[in-house]
Amino acid sequence: MKRPVLLIGGMDSSGGAGIARDLLAVHEAGQTARIAVTAVTAQTDRRVQGVEPVSPNMLAAQIETALEDGIGAIKVGVLCNAALIRVVAAHLPDVPIVLDPVLCSSSGHRLLEPEGVQALIELLLPRATVLTPNLPELAVLKSALQMDQASERIDVVEALLDRGCHSVLLKGGHDQHSDVSTDVLYRTDYPAMSFCSPRYPVDLRGTGCQLASSMASALADGKRLPDAVIAARCSLEKRFRRAQEGFLCL
Repeated sequence: MKRPVLLIGGMDSSGGAGIARDLLAVHEAGQTARIAVTAVTAQTDRRVQGVEPVSPNMLAAQIETALEDGIGAIKVGVLCNAALIRVVAAHLPDVPIVLDPVLCSSSGHRLLEPEGVQALIELLLPRATVLTPNLPELAVLKSALQMDQASERIDVVEALLDRGCHSVLLKGGHDQHSDVSTDVLYRTDYPAMSFCSPRYPVDLRGTGCQLASSMASALADGKRLPDAVIAARCSLEKRFRRAQEGFLCL
């Protein structure tokens, strides 16, 4: 019997990202989900009007309840502050964990305070099966690691692996210098693996949430990490193709 995916993250009132998008991805993958909400937000596709974190006790109660019947994998998204990160770290079971470091919204609103970034690095990074930063998030992590600003991307990835992270999937969607979108999977003692797809001329929200949740679903189903990446990217590419077809029909 398939075990559910636990989705830990924020509620996006626009429905475009966060747990709303996570649920769609898990359902598309044929899995069931359990939810632990870290924050309630008021936002649109253009701006974040407000973010209200839940209390640490409420987050702990949600996670404890979700774990009662067993979990196959966990996807962690928006965490807001160090107190909530400590709660998550204290309750993580020994299952695959996809850590999506949601540090800012698409509109630029900061979603994790600096103290929280340090807590994420110290407490959650060593527990992560895979960390899924995009390029702006990698830059924030580089600063939090107090690395020289001249450090290359690979230097930051290696520093994250040295901190105990099992693997890093560096997402290339923000690299606008190529007609191809390339994500690279880095793992200690394995060669890097590149995954490429066309860059579609449409702008979608929640793509990072979808990718991470789809990966967690595949890992809960027993897939190897590279196969989970492929399955998640295929799901995301289908969404881009549908969006492009709709755009061309306008």
